[in-house]
Amino acid sequence: MPDYSHLVKAYDIRGEVPRQLNADLARKVGALFVRLTQAERIVIAHDMRSTSPELAEAFAAGATSAGADVIDAGLGSTDYLYYCSGSLDLPGVMITASHNPARDNGIKLCRAGAAPIGEDTGLARIRTWLETGDIPEPAPVHGTVTRREMLADYAAHLNSLVDLSGIRRLKVAADAGNGMAGHTVPAVLAGLPIELVPLYFELDGTFPHHEANPLDPKNLIDLQDLVKKSGADIGLAFDGDADRCFFIDEKGRAVAPSAIVGLVAARELAKDPGSAIIHNVITSAAAVEVIREHGGTPVRSRVGHSFMKALMAEHNAVFGGEHSGHYYFRDFWRADTGMLTALHVLAALGEQEESTLSELVAAYSRYVASGEINSQVADVPGTLDAVEAAYRRHDRVTTDRLDGLTVDLGDGRWFNLRPSNTEPLLRLNVEAPDEAAMAALRDEVLALIR
Repeated sequence: MPDYSHLVKAYDIRGEVPRQLNADLARKVGALFVRLTQAERIVIAHDMRSTSPELAEAFAAGATSAGADVIDAGLGSTDYLYYCSGSLDLPGVMITASHNPARDNGIKLCRAGAAPIGEDTGLARIRTWLETGDIPEPAPVHGTVTRREMLADYAAHLNSLVDLSGIRRLKVAADAGNGMAGHTVPAVLAGLPIELVPLYFELDGTFPHHEANPLDPKNLIDLQDLVKKSGADIGLAFDGDADRCFFIDEKGRAVAPSAIVGLVAARELAKDPGSAIIHNVITSAAAVEVIREHGGTPVRSRVGHSFMKALMAEHNAVFGGEHSGHYYFRDFWRADTGMLTALHVLAALGEQEESTLSELVAAYSRYVASGEINSQVADVPGTLDAVEAAYRRHDRVTTDRLDGLTVDLGDGRWFNLRPSNTEPLLRLNVEAPDEAAMAALRDEVLALIR
């Protein structure tokens, strides 16, 4: 029996084309998706990779063979697909491999209303059907494919959620990384009091300038230089499928995503006082403090969009944010959208008469973080137990195992150790009130791990 575990992952289907993922497989997944959702209609979109149109066409052929009608929404970002799924109330399909190398592609699936489909909510069943060859027989009557361009509707919806019409004029440098932001950003920002300075807006799935992954600092260098040279007020860096956004201040420095969580949380709580805000276990304590100061209820989550979205629904949270640049909005079907986050930050900056972005985010940046540090270990569970035992001997120290091991020393110092899902690695994140305290705690924990 074939093994598809290398291809069907926790959150999506992703692999090298055509060695792992090809048109024949996309066609099978299309038919299986209709079986899974029992949908009479679905909506599909795709990114700018050279293999994406063929895979989208094949997926649609599989879906129509199973009797479903397909709305082809064409070229778009992943959050554009979420908009299509949410506004049409249809199951959705996005052909993208996000920030993966050019040779890869993938399939992201959601139920009607942009509700996520992950391993526990359907992908495992699709993997089993693929491995057993349990592919549906063609339906007696095939569905149809209808093309429907919805980019203008997507842009209008985002602009209805955040009003930028009255802000001061801003110069905005944006790096699309040759990904889908080059297509969506101009549509969303058109007509606003913004001077756009575009970088790598040409759609090119070979990513000729740098990886479309702004989580890696080396991929921010070109934008940081552009912000300083152009005198931009702010820089926006998007990943390949434009569902994540990272921010650069006017001095060319990267803004910590946790500060963005605090900033947007404060804005959303002003609209919906007392609401829950979801944050993951490695979000800065500053964001948690800001949520409480603005009358919100902070709710901790494991890292990962399936956990975040489940808690968003459970608590009817107005907003959620992660260190990885994923931000979730109740007004956007609890889905993650980099573009809506960018609009919030632009509005917050533009509503200030003279403040710079660095001044604006200073209120949300109260601690010093280590960033994520990976260590290879022979015994992941044993190492976690040993580290926990070493710190539980101290007074005022609390520990929990919500996601890996979190140790709070009670004086503004804390750390989290999370195991990798795929490798014998532990990922360390440390935070403290100042650089010296952070470095000391970081080195102390690393000595225990290594």
